[in-house]
Amino acid sequence: MISMNRKPVHPRELSFEHGEYLVKIARKAVEEKLLNNKDLVIPENLPEIFRRPGMTFTTIETYFPDGRTMLRGCIGFLAPVYSLIEATIKSALEAAFNDPRFPPLNIDEIDNVVFEVTVLSEPEELVVNDVWERPKHIVIGKHGLVVEKGWFKGTLLPVVPVEYCWDEETFLAETCIKAGLSPDCWLDKSTKIYLYEGRVFKEEKPRGRIFERDMNLEYREKCIK
Repeated sequence: MISMNRKPVHPRELSFEHGEYLVKIARKAVEEKLLNNKDLVIPENLPEIFRRPGMTFTTIETYFPDGRTMLRGCIGFLAPVYSLIEATIKSALEAAFNDPRFPPLNIDEIDNVVFEVTVLSEPEELVVNDVWERPKHIVIGKHGLVVEKGWFKGTLLPVVPVEYCWDEETFLAETCIKAGLSPDCWLDKSTKIYLYEGRVFKEEKPRGRIFERDMNLEYREKCIK
């Protein structure tokens, strides 16, 4: 399915319509599995951008009548091993049925969940002379983080510090914890820190209007007093 153009898709290349389509295909893949126990057939004649290597995370949230949401599953890929369309379908199915934190999604839930797709850039190592300078290179609402030390590795998406109103140092500490390391692991020179960018497209309500989240605006309105 991957095109001859092997350059991974950067989220800045996407139009809103591209992101909207990815959210719809994520839901459709899960519904096809739940309703018909079949794998979704990838449509033919897709735009080239969908057939290039890409990295996505799909997040599924339970939607409540008052507009609140609660995490139901989130899984994705940080390496461009699949085409963008395949990565979206596979991450949606994994988030629905194989997130170890939750039981598999069941058919009674499908009308009460919202889908969110984050398209990621390739992680790039943050190289600094002084580890104390690391927080200054992180932009909340723009960057996701990967922390890696030896066998330990973890990531947090760009939306996470926005949702919890973390500053840059807290974001680093929480990603260290996600990797199974101590919160101050980012001060260890042997710990590698990687940055990546992400764009987030989400259903407003189950099968509702799809919008792109402006995470910088969300952070300013929610977290900066």
